[in-house]
Amino acid sequence: MASPLRFRRSTERWTDEKVERDLYDPLDEKFGAQLSTPHYVEPSGFEARRIEMGNGDLALFLWKSDDGDAYWLGNTETPSALWRTEKYTFEEVPYSVARWAQRELLADLRTEAPWLADYDHLAWFFLPVLFSKDGRHSSRTFFREHAAGFPDASRDEALTFYDEFLRSGALDDHRYEMASKLGTSPQVDPVRMASAMSEFTAAKILTDAGYDVTPEIEVTTGHSLDFRADSSGTDSPLVEVTRPRPPTRRHADTPVAAVRETAETKTSGQLQKHGGGAVLFVDCSGFRDDEWAAVRGEQPAVRHRPAVVFRARPSGQVEAYRKGSLPLEFDGTVEWV
Repeated sequence: MASPLRFRRSTERWTDEKVERDLYDPLDEKFGAQLSTPHYVEPSGFEARRIEMGNGDLALFLWKSDDGDAYWLGNTETPSALWRTEKYTFEEVPYSVARWAQRELLADLRTEAPWLADYDHLAWFFLPVLFSKDGRHSSRTFFREHAAGFPDASRDEALTFYDEFLRSGALDDHRYEMASKLGTSPQVDPVRMASAMSEFTAAKILTDAGYDVTPEIEVTTGHSLDFRADSSGTDSPLVEVTRPRPPTRRHADTPVAAVRETAETKTSGQLQKHGGGAVLFVDCSGFRDDEWAAVRGEQPAVRHRPAVVFRARPSGQVEAYRKGSLPLEFDGTVEWV
């Protein structure tokens, strides 16, 4: 399984002839390819080409003709001439290079999946996955057919929810790390992918409550917890997120049992080894109205304190109940039930 899309940087000198011989020709021989100019003007000082494969793969290449500085970005087989080059994220290459490449990809997305490109912040944020070699079809299918994990919402409602959150820029500094959580498997796995989106939902709740979130916090046990929630003048609690599968999709007979079983798995593993102190977020956003009503009515314990059991809707409404004394404040952002 290939990783999310990243640049390769070459320090060799490149010419039109070398690009055609070492990059285009091997791809054309294997896939059938077309060498063309890009949609947008390349960054100052660079020359650029697009290589479009017959199987739908794409590669972008730009180079400075006066020195050895070149960048490859592709979701196809990497030509042997670039095998020993280092990989870089969008944030690790020069801004002008990243901006140009992203404009190229977003233009392609508008042609291939205009319904997704309309959500420009979400599309930009998830570009490394939406154009990855193995995950580009599965990630788009998940957003198109599974409403990003909301069981009773339209695709547009769900995408608007996440687009508006990502517009805040709260996760921009952690874009590659967070976008990669959606995965690059060629198979659509709605359960796993919805669980990844739960972390975005939790981050939105924390951000709306006034916290700055930092993902993937390493703790002394060698594990990582999902977030640290920072706010001036307070301690910075750690947050771990879990998402119960609805009873219709698991062996648990009832919604309450689904919540208990999922929370028990988390608390008997990662949180137990951590030794306490973290807040457990149990995201029931995948539950239908009747399933959440059962959980809301009984408010089962989850074998960990402090904990927040919640259900978010694309409208922005968040209903929740809590267990234990929370080191976090959610005034006006969560409706306690």
